[in-house]
Order: sequence, then C-alpha cells, then structure tokens
Amino acid sequence: MTHIIKEERDLRFIYTKIEDASSFAVSGFNLSTSPEFLLLKLFETYEETGHPSDLFLISDSSPGSPGRGLDIIAKKMYESGDFKFLSGILSPFLGFTPWMEKVVRENNIEGYTASIGTVAHWFREIAASRPGLITRVGLGTFLDPRESGCYINDKSKEKKRIAQEIILIDGQEFIFFKGPQPDFSLIRGTTADEIGNMSMEKEGIYGSVFSIAQAAKAMPKRGMVFAQVERIAKFGTLNPKAVHEPGPLIDYVVVSPEMYSWQGGNLEFDPGISGTIIPPDVPRSESTDQLTFRDVITRRTAIEVANVISEKKGPIIVNFGVGIPAEVPSILNDEGLRDFVYSTVEAGPWGGVPLKGPDFGLSMGPFAIIPLPDQFTLYEGGMIDLAVLGFMEVDHTGSVNPSSLRNKITGPGGFPVIVTGSPRIIFSGAFTSGKPKIDVTMEGIKIISDGGKKFVKEAYQTLFSAKLMDGKKKEVTYITERGVFKLISGNLTLVEVAPGIDIERDIMDMMEFRPKVAPAVMEMDRAIFRNWKLGLSKKAPRHQQKVQEK
Repeated sequence: MTHIIKEERDLRFIYTKIEDASSFAVSGFNLSTSPEFLLLKLFETYEETGHPSDLFLISDSSPGSPGRGLDIIAKKMYESGDFKFLSGILSPFLGFTPWMEKVVRENNIEGYTASIGTVAHWFREIAASRPGLITRVGLGTFLDPRESGCYINDKSKEKKRIAQEIILIDGQEFIFFKGPQPDFSLIRGTTADEIGNMSMEKEGIYGSVFSIAQAAKAMPKRGMVFAQVERIAKFGTLNPKAVHEPGPLIDYVVVSPEMYSWQGGNLEFDPGISGTIIPPDVPRSESTDQLTFRDVITRRTAIEVANVISEKKGPIIVNFGVGIPAEVPSILNDEGLRDFVYSTVEAGPWGGVPLKGPDFGLSMGPFAIIPLPDQFTLYEGGMIDLAVLGFMEVDHTGSVNPSSLRNKITGPGGFPVIVTGSPRIIFSGAFTSGKPKIDVTMEGIKIISDGGKKFVKEAYQTLFSAKLMDGKKKEVTYITERGVFKLISGNLTLVEVAPGIDIERDIMDMMEFRPKVAPAVMEMDRAIFRNWKLGLSKKAPRHQQKVQEK
C-alpha cells in the first residue's frame, strides 16, 4: 500500500527506521529525475539523529550538479569532517558533483565506478533476481578487472563491495559485474495519484527510474521505494499509458517544493525539453566573427558526419558526446541536415538539439524519449550508425583516454558502452592541451603558441582499446584542428593536414610518438576555415536524387 507523505516530520520518522549500513539506489542523470528533496531530507535526518548511517549509494550516473543534490551533501560532509552518513558510492560519473569527487579522491569513503550502461543494465538484472551482469563493456580498458577495474580509491580496493571477474562463454571473455541489491530506492516523477501511480510528464527524461524501483522490490528481499513528485491527482484521472511507475511498487510518495524538481542543472522547466511542444527551428545567424580552432574541429567533424549520411543514403542515428562533439549538431542543423541526423543522448532523448554542461542528458525538441537502459541496449548492440566523442589523450596504438586525470576522478560515463557498440567512431578534439594560441585565417591555421601533448606514447587510463577493436571492422577517425588521423590496419595514420601546418614542426614534434603517414596526405578542405556555410546539404539523399533526375 502506498502512503502519501505531506509532512516533513513524517518523512524523517520513516527515514529513522531505515537500518544503518543499508544500500540504496538513487535516480538522476545529473539533476534530471534526481529526487533532490528526498536525498537532502535523508541527509538532514542523519544530521539530526545520527541515523541512518554508513549507507552505500548506487547511481547509474550521479544525482546532482554543482551546488545541487548530492554535491551539497558531499560539501557538508567534507567541511564537517563527518563521513559516517555514506560508507561508499558507486557512480559512473562524478564530473558534475565536484565535492563528491573530492570526498572519493581523498579516500574518505569507498569509491567505485562503471559505465552508465553497465550500472543501468545491472539494475535490471537485480530486478529479475539474477546474480549480476555479464558484459563485454570495459574489456581491455582500465575497467577490466585485470587492471584497475571498478575500484577508484584505496578504500574500495580493500572493501571490494562491488565485485568483477572474467568469465568465458563459448571461448569469449566477458566481465561478470555484481554488487549489493538496494534495500531502498529514491526516485522522482511529476504526478502521483492516490494509490501511488506515478507519471513523468514534466521530466526531460525517464532515466532508469523504473529499473531502480524494481531493483529494490526484487526477491529475495523486498525493499522500500520512495517517490518524489510535484503534485497528487485523484485515482483514476491518470491515463494508464502515462503511468511510468505502478503504484503498488511505491511505498511512500512525497510531494516536494518546486525548487527541487528542476529539469536540469540550469533548467527549472521548459516544455520543449519534456516533449510538451517541439519548438520552431531558430537558425543560427551568419557571424562575421573570426573562426576559432574549435570551429575548425566542429566544421571538419560535420563534414565527416555528412559523408556518412551520403554513404548510408538516408538518415543516420548518432550519439554526440560532451565538449566539442556537442557543438556539431548546431552546424548540421544550419547546413540543412537536421532531418538526416537522429541525434541520441545517453539519458534517452532522440532528436532535437542536445544540451550542454549541467543540462547534458537533455535535448531541446526531441521527437522521442526512451528509458536510459533501453538507450544503452541500443548502443551496446551497435544499433547506431555513428558516435562522435571527445578525447583527452590518444596513445601510440590509437587507444583513447577521454577524461581521466591523475589528480581528479571523473568516471567513464557512457563512453565505454558507446565505443563498444558503435560501428563508426569519430574522436574530435584539440590537438594539444591547455590554452594554445591559434589563429584561423581564410587560408588555414597558424600556430602562435602551443599547448601540452595529448598524443602520448602511453595514455594514463584508456576507455577505448584500439587493440581490442582491431579486426572488428570499426571505422575510427580522429579529428583535430591541424590534422585528421584514421585507424588503418591497427595503425594510427595521418591522412589530412590543415593548410598552413608544417607536418614535422606542428604535428610530429608535438607528439610523443611518430604515427604512420598515408602515402598521399590530403589537405583539409579550405572551406572549413572560411566563415560561411559548407554546403553540406548537397550530401543529403534528396539533393542527390534531384541531381540524378536532372
């Protein structure tokens, strides 16, 4: 039976009944679907009573953004020096919760990580009362249990609350991933009726909300589910097809203040995010500003995406990662290719314009939104045509470290699943690190001062293993402002150079190894360096058809 909780004191009374040392799961892709009110009140209950304590938090992403949700709790823990509320955390990404990253990095609590898709699928395995998840994601990378595995600090290596092992099935290697079933789950929706049926009409995503609730309810133990909503409706007034979570699976429904139900880190509510409306296109006006080297990278990447459209002779399904890749869709839209690029975001949106920063995971004007675990099934199964991702380091084999730093823990995010499944991968990023000073002219590139080396002999940690991908018929391209590389027969090979770039001085001398060089290195299209449209609509199938008809 579902109980509607209207008073904070009632919620705190129930929270004190939670046993110390429990494991709990929390929904939230950054702040999207994050039950911020429930999470903060759980911590406040601990502050006031000392219970529940030593909790182990499990998330398929990270329920918070800078200064919100989990990040607030981590800051209070760090500043007070009291780390008894949480004994540990499993989180695929800590980049948007900097205080929690600091708590974990300094070994104050156990820290574990895995791909978003791995944790999301693991929730479903637990929900089916299976012992864990079998996956190939992470093999040959730092997530492989023969390397660092899921352990990201000394406390986790000692405790080993999450376990991984290599198993063989029909002679192929897989990772078996297992962890504790959550004793209770905190989830978020928009509306609940009088028996707890919950809808999510104002949310920008579904995330893993349903799977997280299921995981707590599965045998052998039946845990509790707390749902945060904005409002209560009369039983029978919700369309059955709009119910995302059946009431009998929810124990407690809590109505929260609106301030705790933001769609994203910077977004309180926009109907274009939730799918209530599809906003009209707002073309980006032609700019007279000087192009930057980041513009060069995104424009060259857009050409590569357009080439795939032309090759496929129709629309393509694409995942765009954070950073420079997230800027590519706006160029494709301006070039008239919006109808030929079905962009997908890890959290579940299809179509529209993916958002950036703390709002990453959402899209403006998506044509479809599916649950996060289903999205990662599509990625892992190779049902997309192309992935456009960033990179921090590329080693001599072509393997990629997308985000790992020696003095910071970010986590793998959705990257490992996407590169495992996608048949085509474009890595887009600056050739050097730091803040190089680079002029872009009508005639090409001029390096004024350079940054640090990103093409290194050995990467710090890899999440894309070129060796493991060799022989899998993947097309892998690396795009920078001064050159384009491809993975050819297992070798990182320079195939294009920007006009104005000296190969020895500006490329080879700025790498820790010498890559292969194509017999005939081409010059990057000079149109990339001139601030007008690239004419990519000519690569669209309907344009090609019209030309053929003429």
